[in-house]
Amino acid sequence: MNQSHSRSSAPALPSLVRAACFVATALLFGTADAYTVKPGDTLYRLAQLHGTTVAELIRLNSLTSTTLEVGQTLRLPGVSTATANASVPGTVPSRISGVTVNAPATLRMGDAFILRLSGPGAAQATVRFLSEAGEDVRLPGERLTPIPAGNECIVLGRVVLGKNTPVVYEIQVGQDVLQGRIPVTGLPQPLQRLNLPPRIASKLEDPARKAEDTAVEQAYARRTAQAWSRPFQPAAAVRAQSSAFGQPRTYVANGPVAYHYGTDYLAPAGTPVMAVNDGTVVVAGMYPVRGGLVVIDHGAGLTSLYFHQRAVTVKVGQKVTRGQKVGEVGSTGLSTGAHLHLEMRVRGEGTDPAGWMNRLWPK
Repeated sequence: MNQSHSRSSAPALPSLVRAACFVATALLFGTADAYTVKPGDTLYRLAQLHGTTVAELIRLNSLTSTTLEVGQTLRLPGVSTATANASVPGTVPSRISGVTVNAPATLRMGDAFILRLSGPGAAQATVRFLSEAGEDVRLPGERLTPIPAGNECIVLGRVVLGKNTPVVYEIQVGQDVLQGRIPVTGLPQPLQRLNLPPRIASKLEDPARKAEDTAVEQAYARRTAQAWSRPFQPAAAVRAQSSAFGQPRTYVANGPVAYHYGTDYLAPAGTPVMAVNDGTVVVAGMYPVRGGLVVIDHGAGLTSLYFHQRAVTVKVGQKVTRGQKVGEVGSTGLSTGAHLHLEMRVRGEGTDPAGWMNRLWPK
């Protein structure tokens, strides 16, 4: 559901992140490097391609199994700078001060995406999304520090729902500045008229909603180090959807149109709700609109939210791991039937959960 945007300041990412990115980039020129596992990769195939053995790959990575997951990071001996700087399929490459930048060729409303930076200067780069200046977003134009990700550094971006103008980004390395534009296409969906009964709609006016929104906004403002290292997984073992991400909707007859910032998954009450990935619980409890709510901070400006649960089984401050139970499906808050509403927010803005599932980073 659409939530109002309150503005709050947020600290920059810790300098430790920049240092880690420098280390990841420096590895490009050493005797071993990091590699992100792609579909179809096996230890045997990687050993053949890089002139090593399966036993050596197991030793380098302290592996306990030969099974690989897409998005997993491995150390490989002898990965060349040319390989690291190659263009990524589906992206548009550019260069600035020895840094190769790969940006998506096109985006849709509600997409999460990444800018890929590689080369010896990647750790010194900063990134801003200039097109946010005219958008209703939190902290527009925030200066972002790249995050180490295997054999490159990345910056996480998002396309705001309702946006149909290009994403404009600016990358600065020292005194050099590069600007790029990514075209954005729409996300056409029919208007959903919920026409909630008065006993449910009245929760939108509950006096306790202000404290609820404040708690969520504080979660969006967090800027902590990336906490996950494995691909994201579904939050419940169900596939049926009742409302898609990005769908325009009204809650009451003749009410204002708002976007749906998450995806609703139909499931019987009591179905376990699981953390989509590692992180820290920053909100956990019962609230008038979101009902039984858990918010997990995954770091790098990413939070996942789980609405309408009948039971919450974690506490604020608790570290959770991918697949760990955090609650149970219910129909609490602004809900008329048992389901899980899942959101994936990048710096407070909703992105399509489907773009994260079974991936380490969105495409």
